[in-house]
This record gives sequence, structure tokens and C-alpha cells, in this order.
Amino acid sequence: MIQRGNAARRKSRAAGSRPAPIRNAVQPKVSVVVPAENEKRTIARVIEEARSVHPDTEVIVVANGSSDGTASIASRMGAYVIRYPEPLGHDVGRAIGAMAAGGDILLFTDADIVIPAARLIPFVHAIEQGFDIALNRYQGAVRKSYVHPTVLAKKALNLMLSAPELGASSLTAVPHAISRKALEEIGAALLAVPPKAQAVAASLGLRFTQAGYVNVGRMNARKSSIRHNRVKRLILGDHLEAMDWWIRQAGNPRADYPDLGRARERVNDV
Repeated sequence: MIQRGNAARRKSRAAGSRPAPIRNAVQPKVSVVVPAENEKRTIARVIEEARSVHPDTEVIVVANGSSDGTASIASRMGAYVIRYPEPLGHDVGRAIGAMAAGGDILLFTDADIVIPAARLIPFVHAIEQGFDIALNRYQGAVRKSYVHPTVLAKKALNLMLSAPELGASSLTAVPHAISRKALEEIGAALLAVPPKAQAVAASLGLRFTQAGYVNVGRMNARKSSIRHNRVKRLILGDHLEAMDWWIRQAGNPRADYPDLGRARERVNDV
């Protein structure tokens, strides 16, 4: 069914026609959450691909701070649209969309990146196979003399969570998927701070996997250096918040990492 749908879409685009409207499933198995702010150029294609990840899918668009008709396009496409006149800020739209989701599997993507359904489906399959959180295997640029601070922050958090095999995979990056169980145990509101949600999930013993590789760094349509710097500072702050939470949960300032016999108290004797 999915292959036929993809073929039909390619034929439709070749003919120069607009994507056909989708219809949300009455009893969805998968809820695709798409935060959107002024994304009229891509929103229809994002919805079209998202709808094809499973036969019983709902697409939830959280249109926040949009003044370019994004919400109207999403509504015409058949998505369930939650509208806010003001921008909600980074990741808050994911949390709000999750609160409205009815599916057993929640898949998160962004409105400014058109990811083909075939590359989203592995994230859905991973949750169907019993994992609680399916992350993007994308690590960012690591084979260079200067590694981006956000990549280092992601790797450092996963090391702290005793999950070095995840590298820099993170709930900060789309696409990713979570189970209904994970949503209920973490709490939808916490998805507004993805690294902290990841730390909480790890503390609860939820099962992680890297479900697929999508190079969102290359695909992201927004390249503004000003926006990039703001987001970098936000992500770093989010990771510091997550690390602080983990350390406090561990009950000691080294988060259960050994001090290897270091006699700190002798410093006070000098």
C-alpha cells in the first residue's frame, strides 16, 4: 500500500498537481507530531510523507506563530491542527502535540524538513518491535578537528547515562519515535526539554535504539547563523539541565562515577 502511495505521489508531482488531502485515522496506531512556524513551502509535503508511515496514522500539526498560511494549508491537507498565534519556542510544540496524540506510537518530525516516508517507517517499526525510544543515528560532524559543542554535549550526556553506544544520538534531533508507555512514564510536558526527557527515560529503564539514519544537518532548510547560534545555546543549556537532574538523582556530585581514591579532604588541611 505504501509503495503504491509513493508511486502515485511521484506521478502527481510529475504532473505538477498539488498533494492530495489526507484523512486522519479514527483510531490511530501512529501519531505524527509536526511543530510548524511559517512553513508554507514544505508543510504539505511533510504531511504527505508523514501520513504514509502506517495505514492507521494521524498527523498533528502544532502551528505556532505562523502568519504565512501554514495552518490553513495543514488543515486543508486533513491534518489535525492546533493553533497558537504566538511562537511557542523550541520543542514546546512537540510536547503540546504529544498531549493531543491518540496513537500507541508517537513519531516526531519538523515542518521545515521533508523526510521521505521510507526513512521514517523504521522508527515506527522499532517501537512496534518493543523498544520505547527510537533515535536518529545521525551524529553530526565528528571527523574534524573542531567538533560542534552540541555534539559533545549529546555524547557527554549519553556517557553519563551509561549509554555510550548511542554516541550523539538524542531526543533533540528528529526524527525520533516513542511508545505510549514512554510518553506516560516520562510525561508529555517534559518533551519540551528533550535531553532531560532522555535522562528521565534512562533512569526509568526504558529501552533505547538507533532506528535509522537521517542526515538532518544537510536537509534542514534553515541555515541562518543567528538562529543557529541561538539554538546552540539553547541545546547546551538543555543538556546542562539534564546533567544536573541526573546528578541530583544519583545523590552525589559525581553521579555515581568513582573518585579513584582521591583524598579531597586533604586540600582543606592546607
